[in-house]
Amino acid sequence: MLAPTQIDLLLVDDSDEFRDVAVMFLERRGFRVQPASNVDEALRSMQERRFDVVVTDMMMPGLSGVDLLQRIKEHSLECETILLTGHGTVESAVQSMKLGAYDYLLKPVPLPDLEAVIMKAAEKGKLHQENSRLKGVLKRSQPQWQMVGESPALREVFRLILRAGPSEKPILIQGESGTGKELVARALHEHSPRADKPLVTVNCTALSETLLESELFGHEKGAFTGAVVSKPGLFELADGGTLFIDEIGEMPAVMQSKLLRVLQDGSMRRVGSLQERRVDVRIISATNRNMQQEVEAKHFREDLYYRINVLSLELPPLRQRIGDIPLLVTHFLGQDWEIAKDAMQALTRYQWPGNIRQLINVLDRAKILAEDQFITTDELPSVVLNAQPASSSFCGTPAVSPAPTTHATDATLAEIEKARVIDAMQQHHGNKSRAAVSLGITRRSLYRLLEKYELEPAGPAASLLPE
Repeated sequence: MLAPTQIDLLLVDDSDEFRDVAVMFLERRGFRVQPASNVDEALRSMQERRFDVVVTDMMMPGLSGVDLLQRIKEHSLECETILLTGHGTVESAVQSMKLGAYDYLLKPVPLPDLEAVIMKAAEKGKLHQENSRLKGVLKRSQPQWQMVGESPALREVFRLILRAGPSEKPILIQGESGTGKELVARALHEHSPRADKPLVTVNCTALSETLLESELFGHEKGAFTGAVVSKPGLFELADGGTLFIDEIGEMPAVMQSKLLRVLQDGSMRRVGSLQERRVDVRIISATNRNMQQEVEAKHFREDLYYRINVLSLELPPLRQRIGDIPLLVTHFLGQDWEIAKDAMQALTRYQWPGNIRQLINVLDRAKILAEDQFITTDELPSVVLNAQPASSSFCGTPAVSPAPTTHATDATLAEIEKARVIDAMQQHHGNKSRAAVSLGITRRSLYRLLEKYELEPAGPAASLLPE
């Protein structure tokens, strides 16, 4: 519950006697009170500072309390309004409630009663502000793409998500930039007992050390220049849920110590506050660095590393799951788009140092340049078109034997696909289940490829693809 010392109050009344008595009473109770004798004076005060609650007389010379309420609504000011009214203006006060006033009180009002309503209004305002902020945080946390693929490497990621998600332990996701670490964090959260609670995201590379501390732990009003209001941190917003700390390897040393304390006992303090707050938050971290090397180089605290790395999950780069590219391209382009075979071949030949994020950018560029929703090599950047053939196999697993000669740069995608199927079937002596696993596809998909390229043996004497 809020304390009066946390509430900024604007009291507007043209009666000097009532205003002076009310200000004295409320300040003794701990409220931070700004008096105003009319609406114009009140509006000037609201331009200079933010108020949690505005208490205003209904009838005053010049602009009325209703006029003030309308100005507050027009400018979308985040404050709760309480109207003070005489018996003859109750109907107008009720009408003002429809404009967004929190409550109205009949004059003369006992000051303890006024204090109680102010406290309730401030609590409502705080809840509304935190909900609005949380919605914004959650909106920024929404993934831009889904997890798509059938390769063995990605299926292993799926398996680990299902196993690790229900745990309450911290998880460290490691992988190159653009591999989908935030998306995996969301999947882990959604498979956890905290799925109905918030998932809140912070990126350590996007904020300075000072801003990162304020963002994580919040701050009190006046804690630093520009802190005109108190603000809860992401730990408080994620209470009961999950906090995803992206690029944790970039976290400054001072912040590492403060994060370690929260992980040890769940306690934290806002910047500029002496009050301890306790939170119940599951930590999921991500990094594109080799954290073991960072620890050995003394760039990252060893004790914190072991705290965040109870469970570890490694994401494969796109070059290790080339066979997923056709599925990804189809997914990102959508049903209304088509792509030429030689353009698809170029995409599967490229190494993708920027991983899936780079693939999305290339496809977005192609869609802008393409005509009739058909993408050709003309719409692909030269860095993709001039790439050498990828060293990975068709479906994302390293080839066991030398690649067939049909993998030359002038081969069609169909020839590459057919050659890989033949190679996999030969490697596994015709065992379709094992061949499908090595290709990173389902057994049903393998049957379709065998039928497509007429590779199914006609009778028991056939030796190329024995059952």
